[in-house]
Amino acid sequence: MDRRENLAEDMDLLDPSEVCVRKSRAAQRSWRIKWRYALPIIFVHLIALLACLPWFFSWTGVVVAALSSYLFGALGMAIGYHRLVTHRSFSCPRWLECFFVILGVCCGQESPTVWAAWHRKHHQAADKEGDPHTPIRGFLWGHIGWLVIKNNNSEPGPLIERYAPELAQDPFYAWLEVGDNWIKVALLSWLAYFVLGFAIESFAGGPTIDSIQFGLSLLVWGAAVRTVVVWHGTWSVNSVTHLWGYRNYDTPDSSRNNLVIGLLAMGEGWHNNHHAFPRSARHGNSWREPDIAWLTIRLLSAVGLARDVALPRTQPFR
Repeated sequence: MDRRENLAEDMDLLDPSEVCVRKSRAAQRSWRIKWRYALPIIFVHLIALLACLPWFFSWTGVVVAALSSYLFGALGMAIGYHRLVTHRSFSCPRWLECFFVILGVCCGQESPTVWAAWHRKHHQAADKEGDPHTPIRGFLWGHIGWLVIKNNNSEPGPLIERYAPELAQDPFYAWLEVGDNWIKVALLSWLAYFVLGFAIESFAGGPTIDSIQFGLSLLVWGAAVRTVVVWHGTWSVNSVTHLWGYRNYDTPDSSRNNLVIGLLAMGEGWHNNHHAFPRSARHGNSWREPDIAWLTIRLLSAVGLARDVALPRTQPFR
């Protein structure tokens, strides 16, 4: 008993980040793998590696992968899951919100309800004990470890109840949760790539084997390669932009702006700006910080499809 009391007193004297590290090291002794996430992550990466084989290559597949990265990465994740659902940075017609969310679902990064709960918890406890994916525990933990290793900070049930109750009560978002319907939607999107490629080649008069090959090339590049690219772009916001980059604002966390992640994640890499103004629909402060997601929202606003767009308050640089 005295030993535990002495340990508690020692922990009280430590910096919060050091407490986080020590607790993490203690938790490593009882690590358990979350196969629900680990197996799909391994599988998708293996499918993406097929892109290295000539039989699965097509220039059309490469173009489709690039376009899909914008369609799903920018519209689905950066705009749909993050700026719209999680932060309510703007409002839009219900049909458009559902469209963005479905695109986000096709990225295979959990349901929008769980994702929003994770991210809202991250903002509340950024780089402190309780943050689901702080890289203070190590780069790999912040990047992917928190997804595949069981930990109390990312258990969906309690987080949804506290951080995303309005989504849990919404019929559309609740439907995506029931029976993991969001996974079924994502799998159907993968099937659509193959069917589209097979149909195009078949209608062009190609033999069946060529139709299969073309369909698989679209699936490998447009679905698997694109998913891996979007995954690591999103995960790098959790890891890289809390370790490397520059800071415009003196936020109480370690968030940073990073050009490479800013480009890869469609504007999400200006993470220090985002932590300074979490609800803002605009993350890049100027043309030097390109923000594809913000440019898209700005276009939507110009045509009347985005309203109540939140912008950063005037605040001097650090």
